[in-house]
Amino acid sequence: MKHLWDTHFLLLILLYLLGAVTSQVNPGVCRYPLGMSGGQIQDEDISASSQWSESTAARYGRLDFEEGDGAWCPEITVEPDSLKEFLQIDLRSLHFITLVGTQGRHAGGIGNEFAQMYKIKYSRDGRRWISWRNRQGKQVIEGNRNAYDIVLKDLEPPIIARFVRFMPVSDHSMNVCMRVELYGCEWLDGLVSYNAPAGEQMSLPAYSAHLNDSVYDGAIIHSMTEGLGQLTDGVCGLDDFTFSHVYNVWPGYDYVGWNNESFPSGYVEIMFEFDRTRNFTTMKVHCNNMFSRHVKAFRQVVCYFHSESDWEATPLTFSPVVDEKNPSARFVTVNLANHMASAIKCQFYFADAWMLFSEITFQSDTAMYNTTLAPPKTGLTPNTQPAEDPTHKVDDSNTRILIGCLVAIIFILVAIIVIILWRQVWQKMLEKASRRMLDDELTASLSIQSETFGYNHNQSSTNSEQESNSTYERIFPLGPDYQEPSRLICKLPEFAQSSEEPASTSTAASKSTTTTTVVQDGVPHYAEADIVNLQGVTGSNTYAIPALTMDLLSGKDVAVEEFPRKLLTFKEKLGEGQFGEVHLCEAEGMQEFMNKEFLFDIPEDQPVLVAVKMLRSDANKNARNDFLKEIKIMSRLKDPNIIRLLAVCIYSDPLCMITEYMENGDLNQFLSRHEPEGQLALLSNAPTVSFNNLCYMATQIASGMKYLSSLNFVHRDLATRNCLVGKNYTIKIADFGMSRNLYSGDYYRIQGRAVLPIRWMSWESILLGKFTTASDVWAFGVTLWEILNFCKEQPYSQLTDEQVIENTGEFFRDQKRQIYLPQPVLCPDSLYKIMLSCWRRNTKERPSFQEIHKALLEIQP
Repeated sequence: MKHLWDTHFLLLILLYLLGAVTSQVNPGVCRYPLGMSGGQIQDEDISASSQWSESTAARYGRLDFEEGDGAWCPEITVEPDSLKEFLQIDLRSLHFITLVGTQGRHAGGIGNEFAQMYKIKYSRDGRRWISWRNRQGKQVIEGNRNAYDIVLKDLEPPIIARFVRFMPVSDHSMNVCMRVELYGCEWLDGLVSYNAPAGEQMSLPAYSAHLNDSVYDGAIIHSMTEGLGQLTDGVCGLDDFTFSHVYNVWPGYDYVGWNNESFPSGYVEIMFEFDRTRNFTTMKVHCNNMFSRHVKAFRQVVCYFHSESDWEATPLTFSPVVDEKNPSARFVTVNLANHMASAIKCQFYFADAWMLFSEITFQSDTAMYNTTLAPPKTGLTPNTQPAEDPTHKVDDSNTRILIGCLVAIIFILVAIIVIILWRQVWQKMLEKASRRMLDDELTASLSIQSETFGYNHNQSSTNSEQESNSTYERIFPLGPDYQEPSRLICKLPEFAQSSEEPASTSTAASKSTTTTTVVQDGVPHYAEADIVNLQGVTGSNTYAIPALTMDLLSGKDVAVEEFPRKLLTFKEKLGEGQFGEVHLCEAEGMQEFMNKEFLFDIPEDQPVLVAVKMLRSDANKNARNDFLKEIKIMSRLKDPNIIRLLAVCIYSDPLCMITEYMENGDLNQFLSRHEPEGQLALLSNAPTVSFNNLCYMATQIASGMKYLSSLNFVHRDLATRNCLVGKNYTIKIADFGMSRNLYSGDYYRIQGRAVLPIRWMSWESILLGKFTTASDVWAFGVTLWEILNFCKEQPYSQLTDEQVIENTGEFFRDQKRQIYLPQPVLCPDSLYKIMLSCWRRNTKERPSFQEIHKALLEIQP
């Protein structure tokens, strides 16, 4: 889970820099799949009350997986009001869970079992189980309506748990099967409960504000004990506490508040209990300060720390500055001075008649001397001590043992490094020995095998929709009744596939396989994690291609000529990737190597401008295989508006593929050097491009994408930088814009590794890792916007990369707060209408490239 925490941490820093007031855990960002579908959750951590058979055991209850008989199915029929059957997941540590996903069992059309309703129970210690209720007190969650679609449900409020149980519910006797996923992030506070006085009611002139903790999951009588609630739900209250982030609730809902008249001692005491002894650095308390209603942040706080077997005698005292000028709610940060404790008891002193808190978070490091995972002890008071104390002090013998272990680990690591180096040398020797065999095989035939692959080692099922199987997905806040599938076969309820994209119940997942830098995962993309990687071995983007399409294309061998590399003259380095580079070259005598389908208007005695993708000779075996597969795929593309493979150099290192290049370079640079026709261009004496020619170029891009979509290929990086311009405004779609340093600013770089063109990506590609023809249509809309702006401005130039990502969350929520690219000055309403149709939230409502191409032809005079 480290990569999930890293991502969460970076986003928190971002929000802080942006000046946003947020909790340590932000439910709007903390929405990553926790590993049922990604495999991070192991089989032994998934259990169930019963099962139909061995092939429907708990381990098969993973969202979007088809192993076994396709899902977890309980042994007996689920009866009304029966909660005996459950599927349980152990996350191994506390997690903040904001979203759940469910799916039924279709088993390739054989099964048709699903849970129409279900409940959730959760536990932080494996002993005390809590029934989840929404903010209106309802327990039953609406589930699936068929066996195929994935249905996502927001948990409002979110839960903090290690163990989660899904319990199918039915209003009549029926067979059910389930596949599930949990979404959230690791709970870093370590807080397992807080005990506090129950919130009170404030009488206002026209109504009352109820300041109780309505979602507290412990016991509530006169006080709240052994639970968590609104002080840890990640939602910070508004400046005016009478309003709430949550609709249809009462005034004061976001806050827990107390009146000083109920506390003769002058303070409210809250005790916090944690999962283990921790080294506490700070406590952040989100307080209301609406002094016009006699509400202020606390005047002073006195904190006691429970360490070892008793409470420390000397408390920590902190007094914030009392603010009587600014009524805004705020976080008050209390420095806890690195106290070691498993429980903290804080006395918050009133500064006015009322004190209102909406969120309390802790920043800490787990104590080095405490490694036990034993559940925390509850009910601690100054005069009692726990029956068992899981901690123990470090003594000299333990120190010596620790040092000895570290030395042993160092020796083991050195040995592993030596073995790795030896294996690399041995592997190079083997590769040299087998190299001739590879060359002979490729020269004989460059037919596309019926195996599943894309440029980036894609593993795909039989569907036209390509989606990256990655835990990178960010799923942003939704309404309480939201029903939406996730990635892979996930089609939003209204998101059935369009007629242009052949429907199938099993979609293709573009999976990145392990390479030296990028391995399977999930994102946000970190080393040793499964990432959505759009880059190929030479740095260009890679098409996503379903297995079905590859099978259809594999019926005929395609021969690609070997080109003498001595006839290539280097002109310029266009870009580079991890294992190779892209060069601009001149090729002499290329016309002799081309078949009749290629039409060159260049005399035979003149060199042809080409792009050469070159694989470095030290590339590993996986990179070499990917490069050869890319050659196979490129050899199949035959369209006047798509860059084509001309020849290869594979008899010796470095391996090269030679593709078309256009004399006017890429469309982005071409348009940025030109101006629209008009008086301004005449005054500046700048070269111009007419509106008709802009439409002509856009029509050609749509035509090329229509061809790719007809093959079910997904480009994934359509933009003006990936379109090349020839004579007479001829356009050909290319793929190496991603490799160029010139356009590094167009890509959102994650940990210096994966890069994503987020300003061109659809919301579902960014949030769900889902790349389809519909997401290419979205990118076309952005590309059209670039063209009409003469590439003078980057899309969403007024937004930071992080704000662009946040804006996609608004598309996901669809509450009319999303920001669209504005209508360019030169853009008529008819063209802007096409752009807007490309950016529709519902993928089914976006036009196909056939429709776009037809509409652009009609606009041209």
